Amino acid sequence: MTTLSDLKPGSSAKLVQIGGERGFRRRLMELGFLPGTSVRMIRCVKVGDLIELEIRGCHLSIRRSEARKLWVEPAR
Repeated sequence: MTTLSDLKPGSSAKLVQIGGERGFRRRLMELGFLPGTSVRMIRCVKVGDLIELEIRGCHLSIRRSEARKLWVEPAR
């Protein structure tokens, strides 16, 4: 397993586990980050250290530090 922040742009993975504090986990789950969900890395933005993701047909941006708390399995 690896973290979401380790994915390369254009690659996909399946979300396995969400770490971090309870409020953080709840916020991400409300946005659709649920275990078993497919996530695709769109691009990395250097300003603000953001990562743009596609999840459930929506584009979302999260901080790289937040992405380090999300464990994924690379898609096959």
